[in-house]
Amino acid sequence: MKKIVLFVTALTLFSCQNQAQNSKKTMETQAPVKAETIYQFKVKDLYGKEFDFASLKGKKILIVNTASECGLTPQYKDLESIYKKYKDLNFVIVGFPANNFGSQEPGSNEQIAKFCELNYGVTFPMMSKISVKGSDMDKVYKFLTQKSKNGLQDSEVEWNFQKYLINEQGELVKVLSPRVLPTDAAIVGWINGK
Repeated sequence: MKKIVLFVTALTLFSCQNQAQNSKKTMETQAPVKAETIYQFKVKDLYGKEFDFASLKGKKILIVNTASECGLTPQYKDLESIYKKYKDLNFVIVGFPANNFGSQEPGSNEQIAKFCELNYGVTFPMMSKISVKGSDMDKVYKFLTQKSKNGLQDSEVEWNFQKYLINEQGELVKVLSPRVLPTDAAIVGWINGK
């Protein structure tokens, strides 16, 4: 009887050990879940032309939702300043006008383009007006705000001029409050690789 008990015990241990090894091998061979990148998106700019994020591969990207009638609208000046300073160092800003907060971006794409050029001399790429929250949220902002898509974190666009930093591989690396100025050390240091 002891021999049978020992045999059954040994067989059980061997079986458990074998299952554990097979389970470990299965886990090792499964590919890790890869976050999406910004490069999958194509959008329209203020002039109705297609803008392909894949054309920005290898660049650091700051994405910002903008508005023309907001208390933070003067940030356009600082955005343009850092864009001019760093655009030749593989850095780009992409602006998305949005009317989600206090109806502070009521104009058409044409009116927004004129406002940006006349008041702030904006030369960085500006996209067509979109929604950055709610049931009609644009696909780019779904990527930026959902961890299941960006692999970094869930976030909510708090107000106009919230900033999203995308690395040279097209991955979201940081979300910054609307009140963080474009010239803040958190942004300038990131652009400079510090």
